[in-house]
Amino acid sequence: MPGINDILAVVLGGGRGTRLFPLTKLRSKPAVPIAGKYRLIDIPISNCINSGIYRIDVLTQFNSHSLHRHINQTYNFDQFHTGFVEILAAEQTLESADWYQGTADALRKQIFQIRSARAKYVLILAGDHLYRMDYAPMAKFHWENNADITVAVQPVVRDEASRLGILKRSKDGRISDFTEKPKDPAVLSKFANRADKKHPFLGSMGIYFFNTEVLIDLLRDNPHFDDFGGDIIPFAIHNCDVYGYDFEGYWRDIGTIRSFYEANLDLSCQNPSFNFFDTERPVYTHSRFLPGSVVEDSHLKDVLLADGCQIHQAEITHSVIGVRSVIAAGTNINDSVLMGADYYVDDSTSDPGKPPIGIGPECIIDGAIIDKNARVGRDVSIHPFPPGTDITNENWVVQDGIVVIPKNAVLPSGTKIGPAA
Repeated sequence: MPGINDILAVVLGGGRGTRLFPLTKLRSKPAVPIAGKYRLIDIPISNCINSGIYRIDVLTQFNSHSLHRHINQTYNFDQFHTGFVEILAAEQTLESADWYQGTADALRKQIFQIRSARAKYVLILAGDHLYRMDYAPMAKFHWENNADITVAVQPVVRDEASRLGILKRSKDGRISDFTEKPKDPAVLSKFANRADKKHPFLGSMGIYFFNTEVLIDLLRDNPHFDDFGGDIIPFAIHNCDVYGYDFEGYWRDIGTIRSFYEANLDLSCQNPSFNFFDTERPVYTHSRFLPGSVVEDSHLKDVLLADGCQIHQAEITHSVIGVRSVIAAGTNINDSVLMGADYYVDDSTSDPGKPPIGIGPECIIDGAIIDKNARVGRDVSIHPFPPGTDITNENWVVQDGIVVIPKNAVLPSGTKIGPAA
């Protein structure tokens, strides 16, 4: 039977990431911070390393500078390892002058690099999912069934079905039908074929295991196919042996502001759905060598607190406080995600016309996401809007009712954001 060393992992870096805007205004989706100190890209790369897969390509295109820097600073194998984490950026070549047109087109434009890895199998992963998975059992399932393609699948609730690829599977494990992000009620009814009324659909996790030659043939023979979920998989189920592999662990597509916000806040609870404290399969990230956080005369309840923070006489509940966060006295933070800062600022040299980086005194931050390096002045009040509300302002954005303060934004003292403001 083949082995794990025969696998090349390819992580898709994503396009503009409009559903995560404005968190993707200055960075790609996989570079978005999560859980106070990590980035989304750390999840699939750590899963690969913990599964024994050490050959990893990351396909990037949009706002990729911070992602490139993070990968270069974090994932460096020593000279005794044969593995690599390599960035394959979109580029003009003699064969193509276009950007990646979709997930499948991205791999099509990197066929030469895929072939040069000499891997018999290609594992394709998304860069905006939160889960812990050992890919070895999926590979074994693929080999035992002599499959051409294996898709990781999981039961899906009705509300999530329109955001995912939904499929039917026969008793022998083969996928018999597939549709990408269905909106039509008639189509949804056709695919609601599970007895579990709470999870009536079987959804694709966006994790694909291909025989390399099958993948290359599909990409080259169908140059108009741009996406895996929309084009390649629906075509392949009628022309190849495509199987569905059951994954029973926690998995969350956090490609929207709402799902990102809820997944982060869940991490601040006593028993979160995803466990970053797993010692056998840790999540790796950039080592920052920051000092321990200082908490002065404050009250914290259900808080995920990262390194290097300075919290002065504040009250924080059910929130995530990211690296290097500075929170001034008298501030109340609730149900919020603070991403912290990329650096410390010496107050003596900072711009006197701007608030310092961090959250100023006497603020109320409720139901918000504060991106890195934001400057929030004194007596700023932020409250959530009703779900479904979308607003775009110069220094803040509302997505699905959640107030998002973009990276490097400045909120002057006395700013009021909320339904009653």
